[in-house]
Amino acid sequence: MESVEGFNRFKLGHLPTVFYIPDFVKDYDEILLLDNICKAPVSKWKSLKNRRLQNWGGVVHEKGLLPQELPPWLTNITKKIYEESSLYPEPINHVLINEYLPDQGIMPHQDGPAYFPVVAILSLGSPVVMDFTPHSRLISCTDKLEENFNDEDTNGTSEVKTHRPFSILLMPRSLLIFKDEAYSDYLHGIKDNSLQCYDEAVNKVEAQNCLLGSENANGEVNHDHKSFERTSTRVSLTCRLVPKVHRHLIRL
Repeated sequence: MESVEGFNRFKLGHLPTVFYIPDFVKDYDEILLLDNICKAPVSKWKSLKNRRLQNWGGVVHEKGLLPQELPPWLTNITKKIYEESSLYPEPINHVLINEYLPDQGIMPHQDGPAYFPVVAILSLGSPVVMDFTPHSRLISCTDKLEENFNDEDTNGTSEVKTHRPFSILLMPRSLLIFKDEAYSDYLHGIKDNSLQCYDEAVNKVEAQNCLLGSENANGEVNHDHKSFERTSTRVSLTCRLVPKVHRHLIRL
């Protein structure tokens, strides 16, 4: 089991609550996962406006989780995340699988209060850029603080600099985990655009090396503008813990 201290080496960016682990799973793990996802019954897919998804683990609502057992091919991954991160108080019990075509993304959002405030996202297929944006209430607070510091002719403090937008380039087979402040104070989303710009990504140097050196980058890299064209499907596994589990049917 990975210790919390050992896992801290994967911290990324200015927030202490964001972790990025490249190559969290191997090539053959990715192939097996995608194969199992594709083999799921048609009825398991739910089509939304800009993507389709599979829900595993049960139904989540404001009162908690009406559970369904995860299949072994998902339990293998959730157990690995749980044991190696040591960030969850209990094993992960819910997985949402999203499929994105090259020009599809997801609007900036926050996960609901039913979940424990740690989310792990395993990326498969095409690389993509995920944007983190401070919640509007924090932006307004930061603006007021900056005005006060400017009036007092000071250099400001780290508190003012904390809540600022950032991006992360998610490569295939990588794992992104964010919690606490990054979970509650930021929105995260992906632009509905096949052209993905990573110039502002906090891991752009490492990520560019991966893009240029990977034969499975699944995209055309623009060296001058630090962008790439998504040409294939991306699949993500959003792994979370719902602490409140109801074993019997609840009247909603």
